[in-house]
Amino acid sequence: MLNRIAKTQENQVPRTPKLAVPAEWTFKSKAVAAAFDSHVREQLPWYDIATGIVSHLARSYVPRGGVVVDVGASTGNVGRAIAPTLEARDASLIAIDASAEMATVYAAPGQFVVIDAADFDFAAKKPDLIVCFLALMFVPVAVRRPLVERMKAALVPGGAVVVFDKTVPSPGYLGTVAFRLTLAAKYEAGARAEEVIAKELSIAGLQRPMTLDELPGFVEVFRFGDFAGFVYERAA
Repeated sequence: MLNRIAKTQENQVPRTPKLAVPAEWTFKSKAVAAAFDSHVREQLPWYDIATGIVSHLARSYVPRGGVVVDVGASTGNVGRAIAPTLEARDASLIAIDASAEMATVYAAPGQFVVIDAADFDFAAKKPDLIVCFLALMFVPVAVRRPLVERMKAALVPGGAVVVFDKTVPSPGYLGTVAFRLTLAAKYEAGARAEEVIAKELSIAGLQRPMTLDELPGFVEVFRFGDFAGFVYERAA
């Protein structure tokens, strides 16, 4: 089923130009926004499988008339994936992102709000589901744990927070093995070695992998190398 969802998601993605990776990574760039969809799938070959998992989780946690908040929505990947659930259950989606440039290329259901996640009033929306898909690793470390706690507290009973992010590597040789797995996947997806290196240097200091301590109460549901997916459920 997840393969079918992933293939459907691939077919929904518009063709985008090749991205010249900037020396200093930013989402507040017209060039990054325009090329984001193809770039992220080249750099993260499991992207559509993980998106399919988010789609399945949405079907499991979004009730009729429910509310979803997509944190770091970018071009609308999550919104496009869960659109059938939103429509079938008359649910609403609020997509938030600090990049006004992403707002111009957003192509998914719901309302797009240009705002930093740290400034968003989650509690006022009474969300059933909050999705952070490759977003928290770009939030400053000092802000992340309080942000996670605010999202957890904002959920209605029975709701969930879904986080997919890069995590701090495992210690020892296993960490090396996981890192090489990620490199191999990028290479096999068509990313050139110089592009992979350029991206790693571009995001240095801006993308900080998550630690498990920053996600108390979350359960791991997906992993590929250093990237993992987690779910927190609020008791009904």
